[in-house]
Amino acid sequence: MTVLDTSLDPRDPAYLEGRSSTLQLLAELEAVLDQARAGGGEKWVTRHHARGKLLPRERIEMLLDQDSPFLELSPVAAWGSEYPVGASVVTGVGVVEGVECVVVANDPTVDGGAVNPYTADKIRRAARIASVNRLPLVNLVESAGGGTPAGGIARELSRLTADRVPTVCVIFGLTTGDAAYLPALSDYTIMVRGHAKVLTIHPQPVRGTANGHSGVEVRATPVVPAGPAGPADQLAEDERDGLRLARQCVRRLNWRKHGPPPRTLYPAAPRYDAEDLLTLASADPAGFEPREVLARILDDSDFDEFKPGQGPALLAGWGELHGYPLGVLATPSGVCSAAEAQKAVHFLHLANATATPLLFLRHRGAPGETETDARHDAPLVHAVAKSAVPHLVLTIGCAADDTADRTDEPRFRFSWPVPGRPGQCTASADDGVIDPRDTRTVLGLCLSAVHSAAVEGAGPVGVFRP
Repeated sequence: MTVLDTSLDPRDPAYLEGRSSTLQLLAELEAVLDQARAGGGEKWVTRHHARGKLLPRERIEMLLDQDSPFLELSPVAAWGSEYPVGASVVTGVGVVEGVECVVVANDPTVDGGAVNPYTADKIRRAARIASVNRLPLVNLVESAGGGTPAGGIARELSRLTADRVPTVCVIFGLTTGDAAYLPALSDYTIMVRGHAKVLTIHPQPVRGTANGHSGVEVRATPVVPAGPAGPADQLAEDERDGLRLARQCVRRLNWRKHGPPPRTLYPAAPRYDAEDLLTLASADPAGFEPREVLARILDDSDFDEFKPGQGPALLAGWGELHGYPLGVLATPSGVCSAAEAQKAVHFLHLANATATPLLFLRHRGAPGETETDARHDAPLVHAVAKSAVPHLVLTIGCAADDTADRTDEPRFRFSWPVPGRPGQCTASADDGVIDPRDTRTVLGLCLSAVHSAAVEGAGPVGVFRP
């Protein structure tokens, strides 16, 4: 066992300054998160409750196992845009009847649950996470608002059927647009009696329009109520009953993980305080030391470094996180030398040979600061692209090009907060901005989720010796 030897002095003025700076950023992030949780505002939330209906996060809480965690994805999507923060939908990973599931819940208090480009990106990302990680998908649907059509949502959801990933759909109210096709795309459909209604739209070509130009006339089918004539497999008496039936559906899936369980059942906690990560989050790229981060997130602060004497600017090695074996690749923010590229390719090869998930950890400067050298970068890019084991990405610093980002779609990707950009992560580019102190918990939930699918490596991912 190789224990990382690292410590920070909490009395150091630089330590206190860095901590204070990060706490201020987290306060800004919390304010943005409050906007997302507020939905359409107090008036519409009160009206929604007055009708005896639950808010999306209330529905999710009632769906999930009691006291189980919920890893919310892209909670501040659409921040800084013309659309409401949160993109009128809540997505994330939670446990239902002991089964890890992806949950998607429309927020009907925001323009009736209108779909906008960020909503579409967010739902597609959630469906993709469900597919690649083999996680059942539960849709909590109530979307009657207008907005940008989400043409790709149905396509992503239909892929789940091809991948044999089960889907459950609970319809709570009036549902139109692409969401109206969810019952047909789901394995199990539950509708709330007296509230759930589905309205489908069928565009049909016509000879012309009033101004003489060709176009389409939009004709809508009648509203289909929940009942014998509707698409429901089961009818719920109210929303709580609908969520109970959804839990029942998941329980009857007889779902089993295909990946191996944690290697260590009761892992030791890190030897260093996670509070120190607040100070490390404010470090500049030149002074950033990835070993300081690993000492505060890996089990027992145990890390076996790979080739420490070769390409020292690039850190690679092995550890465990919440009992799961993990390879770590901390890439430099500057140019990757030939020795570093060769070291990384060799490490990627070994991770795939042993079917070990990988964490890409990188501190990046402002956009435009990172240079690349195609002579050495290309083999590494090729190796990352061929790597088949699950990839997790943790970004520290401003968003910019990254080897892992350019060459594949990580299973999960999170960032620490950045000054002036509390909502930096859009649904299409990132899964969320997290409190540095929550890093170990978030990565642990991600590792558990990716092990729902079989963890398999690839053959040789590149040439790693001269």
